Formats: sequence, structure tokens, C-alpha cells
Amino acid sequence: MISILQISDLHILPESHDTLIGVNTEFYFNAVLDLALLNHQYFDLILVTGDLAQDPCLQSYQRILVRLLQTNTACICLPGNHDDFQLMQAVFNTSAVSCQKQLFLKNWQIISLNSQIIDSSAGYVEKTELDFLESCLKAYPNLPTLIAVHHNCLPTHTVWLDTMTIKNSAELLNLVKPYPQVKGITTGHIHQEMDVDTDSIRILGTPSTCFQFMPLSPVFSIDSKMPGYRVIKAYQDGKIETQVTRLEGALHGLESNPVEY
Repeated sequence: MISILQISDLHILPESHDTLIGVNTEFYFNAVLDLALLNHQYFDLILVTGDLAQDPCLQSYQRILVRLLQTNTACICLPGNHDDFQLMQAVFNTSAVSCQKQLFLKNWQIISLNSQIIDSSAGYVEKTELDFLESCLKAYPNLPTLIAVHHNCLPTHTVWLDTMTIKNSAELLNLVKPYPQVKGITTGHIHQEMDVDTDSIRILGTPSTCFQFMPLSPVFSIDSKMPGYRVIKAYQDGKIETQVTRLEGALHGLESNPVEY
């Protein structure tokens, strides 16, 4: 069995004291990571599934890197729509923390995809990414596989948010259908939970480490739920068990009626 910690949508700002819609995103990133490490003695991998920065700059990525290195755990960082992927690749290039696209853990294959469209909130998986995915699946047909990508590939039924899914999600899902070794696709972006089975594949969405989006809302709206993380336990037989854990209390500083972020 391998144990994976997934955190997502950190939205770290240029200065550690900066706030976004009233929330100190860096404080809550650290609090979520502290809680995960307190609750679980060991992780094989930390997956950081995009939007690491809100307004990407060197200092925000460097502070994230320092914090991730302190976990003494292998970390893979994916780009989200708010990120500067070129800058990410320059900063997260250590032996422990990287933007690695393919990883083997025991008998599992972990594949990371880039769904970023430059200057857009929506997602798209380019042909080069799809070709890479298919080559990995063809090369290792006997390894259970988990795919990680920032944008969601299934609708959340949160109307405003579903304008920003992976635009070619049908192409992605159709590609993986013939490969029964694909056991799960886990995403960020939606700032809420998702856990859906489709074509024998577990589709997961993970809360943000800062503020959450209100499920099923027709317009931009913030939920009162607290930040959290997801733990994925992947077993040798291909079975996945997963659970979301959240901080307790109330989100400090949140603006009462934010109109955007």
C-alpha cells in the first residue's frame, strides 16, 4: 500500500502576510499541512495539484518549496491556471520536490498532466500531454495507475465553476477507457470535494487549503467549510481508499460577500 497526501489550491501570495478575500492563504496552507503530518505518521508522496500561487512570483514559490522540503517527503507539484509553470519548474527542481510527470511507487504508476491554458481559468489537455499519457499506459499495462491534473474533468453542477473545466475532458476520459489499469483521476481547482465513479475510474476533487467554493451555486459564492486535505491509500491490488480531513473552527478574516478572487 502507498499513502499519498493531496493538497491543492494554495493561492500563496507574494508576501506571507498578504490576504485574498480577507484570508491569509499562507497561514492556512501551513495549518493544513501541519494537521496532515500530525494525523499521519508517513506519506510516500505529497501531490500539490495546482494553483500554488495566486499572483506567481519567485518569493511565493520559494516559500512553498522551503515548507515542502521540511516534510522530508517526495513532492510533485502540478500547474494550475493561476501558476507560472516555467517559474515553477525552475524552483521545484530538487530531488525531493519537483514537477515530475511520471513516478513509480511500489507497483503504482503516478502520472501528472498539465491542463493549463495560458491567460485562461479554463483547462485543456494538449495533444502532447495526451500522447504522453497514452505512451505511459501502453508501456506499463500491469501497473495500477493514478492520474493527477489540476482542472476537473467532470462537472460539479456549480454553474459558474463548470465554465472552467477541462474543455476536452471527453477526449481525456475516452483515452483512458481502454486501459483498465487506470484506477483514479484526482484533481484540484474546484475548491470542494468530489468522489464519483465513472467507467470503473474513481474521479476525485479535493478541497483548497484556503477558502472553499459553495457547491451547486449558480454564481460565485464562498462556502463556510474549512480548508482541508485528501489522503489516498492505493493498494497493491489496485484498490483505492480515500478520505478528506478539514481543519476545525471558522475561517478567519473571510470577507462577507466577496465577488471574485
